[in-house]
Amino acid sequence: MILNYEPGDRVINSNNKDWGVGQIQSIINEKVTINFENVGKKVINVKNIKIQKINK
Repeated sequence: MILNYEPGDRVINSNNKDWGVGQIQSIINEKVTINFENVGKKVINVKNIKIQKINK
């Protein structure tokens, strides 16, 4: 699986928009660590949870 993301990218979790905007901290295989403004750091498996890059 090739991810079109890199650390520093800003993203949202479409299923949990109340988490706010997140910034990608690290990517290891399908596991992406994201620091969200409303809930803090989350480790997301992008095989199970879709994230969407935002342009700001």
